[in-house]
Amino acid sequence: MADDDRKTHRLEKVELDEDSLAAVSRDQEQERQIAIFDLLEENYFRPEGADGGPYELKMGLVENRLLLDVRGPGYEKQHILSLSPFRSLIKDYFMICESYYEAIRNSTPAQIEALDMGRRGLHNEASDLLRTRLTGKIETDLDTARRLFTLICALHWRG
Repeated sequence: MADDDRKTHRLEKVELDEDSLAAVSRDQEQERQIAIFDLLEENYFRPEGADGGPYELKMGLVENRLLLDVRGPGYEKQHILSLSPFRSLIKDYFMICESYYEAIRNSTPAQIEALDMGRRGLHNEASDLLRTRLTGKIETDLDTARRLFTLICALHWRG
């Protein structure tokens, strides 16, 4: 993809629906903030049928489905995705993150690195699934999909 395309098709604002969020731990809140910061720093986000951005994205849950409310110049559309294909990945991601946060406090660097590698692998698998589920709706690159998956998880976190 060309640099001009990257500059035109990008998110400039990302918001999580407050009604979809629950109280979370400090680690979870930090991960959510980092994901949004990193996403806004660099992303590729091209909604099908949009002439160009930048875009604003509001993410939330509606009846256990993911709502992506996308707005940009001359573009306004809501996409609703079933989260069923993501359920086991989200559950596994929570388990490995919990182990990772605990390891940071109590384990050796080698144990932390092993958990981090597992976490990254699971994250990549979920990102590939997200990109597939968005086919025909929104095109993203892998890093953008990874950060969006983190935010999908953030909508499911319970403190």
